[in-house]
Amino acid sequence: MTTVMVFLGAAVALAVAAFVLVSWRDRRRQSGPEDSAAAREAASTQERYAAERHGAQGEVWQRGQTPQG
Repeated sequence: MTTVMVFLGAAVALAVAAFVLVSWRDRRRQSGPEDSAAAREAASTQERYAAERHGAQGEVWQRGQTPQG
């Protein structure tokens, strides 16, 4: 019975240590506020370009022309 308790205790200690190690490692890799702002700016720029492209394609369609490209 003592052997089983020692084994279970060691397994629990190993699991807790692994959890703490992974949590500590991931906390160091979290992005900062500058990264979040840059990601938002990049997404808005991409959406603006997509909207401009969509508008240009709509104008070509309304005039009955084929897109050049």
